Amino acid sequence: MEFPIRINKYLAINNYATRKGADELIKKGFVFINGRKAVLGDQVYRDGEVEVSSKAPKKDYVYYAYNKTVGVSTNPDINTKDILQVTKFKEVVFPIGRLDKDSHGLILMTNDGRVTDRLLSPKHVHEKEYVVKVEPNFSDTFLELMSNGVHFDKFISKKCKVWRSTSKSKDTFNIVLTEGKKRQIRRMCEALHHKVINLKRIRVMNIELGRLNEGEYKEIKGVELDTFLKSLMLR
Repeated sequence: MEFPIRINKYLAINNYATRKGADELIKKGFVFINGRKAVLGDQVYRDGEVEVSSKAPKKDYVYYAYNKTVGVSTNPDINTKDILQVTKFKEVVFPIGRLDKDSHGLILMTNDGRVTDRLLSPKHVHEKEYVVKVEPNFSDTFLELMSNGVHFDKFISKKCKVWRSTSKSKDTFNIVLTEGKKRQIRRMCEALHHKVINLKRIRVMNIELGRLNEGEYKEIKGVELDTFLKSLMLR
């Protein structure tokens, strides 16, 4: 951590809240720097002492794994359904990351804004696994090219793990990405003259889709949640 640092960034890095949430704590007078009530824009120096009042409201974070169906989008337009309109969670939550309308499978839903940067920022490397069906049938060369990085739209994808979904599969493969360009897998396949017929995300880090039915969700908790948050350095 480089000092001096803005108080809201300091609180975000130390997992007190998101920067926006930290601003709210500061506005309400719950944050102190060296015994003085902090104000928006304050700087924290290396030897500074920051305290968050025990009276500050504690937010109850929730985390869900949701099996998104085709036709539902995290970034909807007039032709697609908004994921927030088709889901019925008890709490107000939002999706982490993208999964385009033509794809289906696992997407994480939460009210913990801290997760967004930790999971999606290019500074952090986190695995996401997909099962992909294409046409025409592919060869071993196709898998090798996919795994070594594909050039598309002035961009070269990072090296990744790719394998046949079954030993004899000719049209379906698994791929593990650690980056998230828009419609990346589809664009990678198109660059190698294959069309994606079905794309399903089955894992984000240690969170697996498992047998969750389409349109259903499960709460992430216990050891699974603990492992997830520790991987994001939030515990």
